[in-house]
Amino acid sequence: MKPASAPPNSADPQRKLDIRAVARHLVRHPLVLAENDPEMLLLIRRHERALDRLFTQRFGYRLQVTADTARLFKSSVVAHRRPLLTATSLRRPFSQREYTMLALALAAVAAGPSVISLRDLIHEIRSAAADADITLTEELTDRRALVTALKWMIQNGVAREIHDHVDRYAADETADAVLSVRPDRVALLPLPALARSETAPQLLDRSDQRLSSRAWMRSILLEEPVLFRTDLADSEWSELRQRLGEEAAVFDDMFGLHLESRAEGIMVIDPENELTDSRFPRGGTLGHAALLLIDRLVHLDRTPAEVPSDCRTDDGRAPVKASRVAFSRTDVINVVTSLAAEHRRYWSQDADNPERLTGDVLDLLCDHRLVEVDGDVVWLLPPAWRYSVDVQYQQESLL
Repeated sequence: MKPASAPPNSADPQRKLDIRAVARHLVRHPLVLAENDPEMLLLIRRHERALDRLFTQRFGYRLQVTADTARLFKSSVVAHRRPLLTATSLRRPFSQREYTMLALALAAVAAGPSVISLRDLIHEIRSAAADADITLTEELTDRRALVTALKWMIQNGVAREIHDHVDRYAADETADAVLSVRPDRVALLPLPALARSETAPQLLDRSDQRLSSRAWMRSILLEEPVLFRTDLADSEWSELRQRLGEEAAVFDDMFGLHLESRAEGIMVIDPENELTDSRFPRGGTLGHAALLLIDRLVHLDRTPAEVPSDCRTDDGRAPVKASRVAFSRTDVINVVTSLAAEHRRYWSQDADNPERLTGDVLDLLCDHRLVEVDGDVVWLLPPAWRYSVDVQYQQESLL
């Protein structure tokens, strides 16, 4: 008599590691292409049922896998601070005009054909623009925006250049090329909420609808840098605090992430510092300036008073301010100007324009929910205190 086979679970440590690696990859890259990452797609196909079950039950997401593509639909939330990034080496966020061009280009190819010339595609884009009451021109700015959109489509496997290159069109309005298009992949791009929304605010509002509060809160924790207590209703915050141990187990099991809980909110920490499209702290002039700005602002507001116990982490470490602190934008520019003068020898030419550098620094810190900007007021948010030099020293001393 043959021994009973082990249940397909479970105890296989390599299987658990594979599922975690794939889950982490899908969160950061929700569109996986066979031509770009064949080994990852193979792992996704191998663990498709388990991954779909975990993402659906725990986060309200949906995984769809075809012969050469995997798409994770993050249906329960739309991240407010995660723009598309260009296919260029600088990887900058899309401008509003580039978003418009991308939407028009995708609309133009959604129904085919599978092969189209650039000139014919531009004609279809103009037709789609006319239907949407959008004015397009042959000006250099519009041509560049369209090329940026097409390069994104090429990078993400929606289109492929099979004759000549589309970037020639940016400098020459008579340039042509031939593209192979994947309408099936175009159909995988929109989130379900997009079909029910007519404006960007409406799309974001729909993502705030708590069809399942537990899945919604988990999604926010996964997609945003910080979940503040003020982001939730009192009942939701109370529920989350009561089951924090369960939530911590979910994030550790699926992604190897840690939850850091404070009185003012919860932050998700990745020990490997990889599960993000924008790192902080980071190198370069921008990252250095942002970190130094936080430290200067923290010390501008420092008082010798003891930090209350409810402003510490659950294990008593890392004191943090309990409330936001306001600074004028002029004060912030003055601090950045001072920092630029001190570090001009080491920083890039961005330091020569402190006002512009300040804007870039604040954009970075807003992305990580370390500051908020309201007109001429800059609010330093509680998580910023964990990056203060003396707080980091205290953390290290307590380890």
